This record gives sequence, structure tokens and C-alpha cells, in this order.
Amino acid sequence: MPARNTIKKYIENSYYHIYNRGVEKRTIFEDSQDYAVFLSYLKNYLIPKDINYLQKQLSESTDYVRKDKILKLIRLNNFADEIKLMAYCLMPNHFHLIVKQSSANSIDNFINSLNTRYVMYFNKKNKRVGPLFQGVYKAVLIESDEQLIQLSAYIHRNPEKLSLKRKRNTIDSLLKQPSSLSDYLGITHTSWVDTKVIESFFSKTNIKTSYKKFVMHSAQPHISIADLTIE
Repeated sequence: MPARNTIKKYIENSYYHIYNRGVEKRTIFEDSQDYAVFLSYLKNYLIPKDINYLQKQLSESTDYVRKDKILKLIRLNNFADEIKLMAYCLMPNHFHLIVKQSSANSIDNFINSLNTRYVMYFNKKNKRVGPLFQGVYKAVLIESDEQLIQLSAYIHRNPEKLSLKRKRNTIDSLLKQPSSLSDYLGITHTSWVDTKVIESFFSKTNIKTSYKKFVMHSAQPHISIADLTIE
């Protein structure tokens, strides 16, 4: 029987929870450089590519190394018109993304590009060969607004799993792992993270109905997302 959420139902203009973890649950982000590289790949894929600017830079550059980098950027896949990243969290041995795709095959192209590129980087850095992830990525359709906001809280609360004591489960402890939570709290403003849809369900002026309050009181995954989360 296939693992849960490996059989995917892709629908255009729909939201999905994407996740995967290391083979045999091994670590896939070993240090700050690994996190930074994965995030830089997300940025490369999700920020609109200015081909005219890149070609101008290419024609004006006299440095071979710089020319090579610019050429790679020109050839690199870009999904700015196909994928919107709503939320993410990177954990030592797995990652979570909430995305909206515009066409039925956008996610598959995007995640396959992202995973392949990161595995090539990781294997080269660590002088290893073979798969890094536990099979194919998991993708599950988000079918309601409730599931969307509950999943965002579940993802943003993932770092609490690294806390040894409940009293450490504060906003500061949740922010220790790379995630989009800082964008939802107004601490950062990442251009390739789209917070508008999820934020629209919460108040920015009333703390009692704020997203921060919601996340901090979502201690257990809601029953509505029981089948949408990592095993």
C-alpha cells in the first residue's frame, strides 16, 4: 500500500500541503548553510526573473565567473507565475510548505526542481551519493479555509518538537527554526512569501483575534487536518 499522501490529486488554482523528510528520518539540514541554501533556492524559483536585466548584466560583464553565474540564472527554472508560497518551516530532518499552484502540473515541476537541486548540493558538500529524501514528496489538497489556517499553525508550531520543556514553547522558541512565522508576525517581510490570504482571517489590531494568538493556542493538530500532516 502506498505511503499516505504519495498519491496526489492535482487541481489548478488550489492549495496544497507539501512535505518530505530524510531517508530513514536522517538529517537533511545539518547547519545554517544548508538552511540558507534551501531558502536561496526557494527565492530563486519564486521571485520573478528579469531576463532583460540579466541579459544586460551578461553583456556588460567581463568576468568569466560572473558570466557563468548569470548564465545559470538565465537558464534556471522559474515558477513565479505558477506557484505562490503561503507558509513554510524547515526542520532538521524534514520540511513543510503550503503552496497555491496555478496549473495542474505546477507543483510537480517546482518540487522536483527544488529537491533535485538541493540533493545535488547536499551530496556534493558531504561527498555522498544516493537519495536524501524518503521517497517522493508528499502533497495533499487543502479543501477548506479551516484546513488552510489550521495547517499554517501546525507548520509554524513544528519547532516546538525540539523543545524539551513545555514552558519553552514561546514565540521565541518557535522562531529558532527557519519559517514564515516571522513574516506573519511582521518581523520580516519576505517578498516571495504570500501571507495575505491567511492573514485575512485574523485581526492586525486586536491581539485576541490575531494570528499570533491563534498560533500560540493551537497546541494540538486540529481534527480537520488529521490526514493532511506528516505521519
